[in-house]
Amino acid sequence: MSHSQWEKKKYKKAASEGKTSKLYSKLVRVITMEAKKAGGNKEAPALKAAIQKARDVDMPNDNIERAVKKATEAGDAMEHMTYEAYGPGGVGIVIQALTSNRNKAAQEIKFILSKNGFALGAIGSVTWSFAKEGTSWTPTTTIPLSPEDSELLEKIVDELEDNDEVQEIFTNAE
Repeated sequence: MSHSQWEKKKYKKAASEGKTSKLYSKLVRVITMEAKKAGGNKEAPALKAAIQKARDVDMPNDNIERAVKKATEAGDAMEHMTYEAYGPGGVGIVIQALTSNRNKAAQEIKFILSKNGFALGAIGSVTWSFAKEGTSWTPTTTIPLSPEDSELLEKIVDELEDNDEVQEIFTNAE
């Protein structure tokens, strides 16, 4: 293998490992929160489902065990937060986060939005155009976007997804 082939392979592998690491980080947060709720009981349905989700993406058992153990020790409580914003073309964005520090999470989300020219909305300013089904949000009205606005929305969603605390993002874009 030549030097340039190795370099390409190395960068591809690093990018792949970065995505895996982000996914593991998010899953560890969910496992920790569910384990805390269940008092460490791995047979609790929500914790069992979170562990299965982690196993489905080949997360090492050590990582899963550490997350459960961390939850049973005294420490910061994880909480679900829902943030709302209007994005390109007036599209509604609902951002669900899981965090132990709500101020830090809000600041990071505000930063991502503001550097793209948008801001957080007030509670209820966006969710009125969605129906909540379990833990997900389904748009009741959709908004068509121009190719430019669609591209900007995709960029914003990618940046939000790169944040460890952001769990899910819902939009009402067509």
